[in-house]
Amino acid sequence: MSTKKPTTASGGDSAGEAPGADAGGFSAEERAAMQERAAELRAEGRKGAKKADGMQAVLDRIAQMAPADRALAERVHLTVVTAAPQLSPKTWYGMPAYANEDGKIVVFFQDAGKFNYRYSTLGFQEAAHLDDGDLWPVSYALRTWSPTVEKRVRELVTAAIS
Repeated sequence: MSTKKPTTASGGDSAGEAPGADAGGFSAEERAAMQERAAELRAEGRKGAKKADGMQAVLDRIAQMAPADRALAERVHLTVVTAAPQLSPKTWYGMPAYANEDGKIVVFFQDAGKFNYRYSTLGFQEAAHLDDGDLWPVSYALRTWSPTVEKRVRELVTAAIS
């Protein structure tokens, strides 16, 4: 059993953080790899450049967040881009978001500090395929990051793009 505590919206350590990561966020190596990927996408041409610009905008927005929100946003970002690499990162109303090939937002992250909420939000838009009968959730309060939360976010994103 791990003695690490999960990241919380009010601060704390992150469960499952990468070696060298600061405050449960990305390590310097992870940040460098994302910067390299953005440069690769720009080199691929106009479509790649647009995706790279969107990625950079998302990373810049995450960097502006308060430390606890940033740690959650970085984990959400990493989970979304690995679970659904076909989604394009971009900002949407100043929030990190991920769009399908038609440019429609599928999933977004709203940090707690944006509207002074006590929790961050992982939300899904109409383009997400989460329909379940006549009633289903499209927004989830997110206060801590743990392996259980990561698994659930991955499941939701995978279902949203199916």
